[in-house]
Amino acid sequence: MRRLFPLESPASSAPSAAPSPTAPARASAQEDRTWELDELAEVYAYPEEPGPARHAWLRANMVSSLDGAAHHDGRSQPLSSDADMRIFGTLRGLADAVVVGAETVRQEGYRPARAREAFAARRAALGQGPAPAIAIVSAGLDLDFSLPLFTEPLVPTLVLTGEDAPGDRVAAAREAGAEVLVAGEGRRVDPARVPQVLAERGLTRLLTEGGPRLLGQFAAAGVLDELCLTLAPMVAGGTAARIVNGPDMPLPERFVLASLLEEAGFLFSRYHRI
Repeated sequence: MRRLFPLESPASSAPSAAPSPTAPARASAQEDRTWELDELAEVYAYPEEPGPARHAWLRANMVSSLDGAAHHDGRSQPLSSDADMRIFGTLRGLADAVVVGAETVRQEGYRPARAREAFAARRAALGQGPAPAIAIVSAGLDLDFSLPLFTEPLVPTLVLTGEDAPGDRVAAAREAGAEVLVAGEGRRVDPARVPQVLAERGLTRLLTEGGPRLLGQFAAAGVLDELCLTLAPMVAGGTAARIVNGPDMPLPERFVLASLLEEAGFLFSRYHRI
């Protein structure tokens, strides 16, 4: 892996916890080599103060083929790589909560996030728990509550739904050990309220892994602060959705490039909303 942008080291501007004092001296970031997880954590660190008090910073992590497909045969894994999975794990290791849509939970076979020793000191310094909570956005709560995501999480799984969500499904979620949070009126989840509701619980470093419909809702609601996009050197064909597949926006929203890494033809970009 090598850094294409910015060319200077991000260490002086990394907006989060300091790197481990036991970290070895680093080779040039422009050198093509395997990066340590601590180096990736510096590049992808959240802002030290995500925003005003009780305000979240919502970043998305998505992968796309060269022809714009967000998945192949319903799953993103065929578009991924070893480096992409290292970044995937790094982003999870930095987050307070991973926000995901119910359909993605079903399609990708989501499991609870696990504690990782490589991020333990950094998380402890920031007052984070041992692993991020998985926060599922679901209006109908059509979820299998017998899955390990609900029965075996290191930290309780969260379910965000509307105030009039089906009572029997709410009861089933709570019986399985999930915490149900209201983030919308009626049976609808308001995407603009999701970061706010999580921030009120002290979860301000948010990571959404989609899917495209949920990401489209966040973008249209104006609450997407950062996009981490892996561009895979593949052509997928077919009719797969783009990474953002939601309501029309009055005008395209402008983002600025924050960093760009490359490995084996895969490009790993990070954009901040202006």
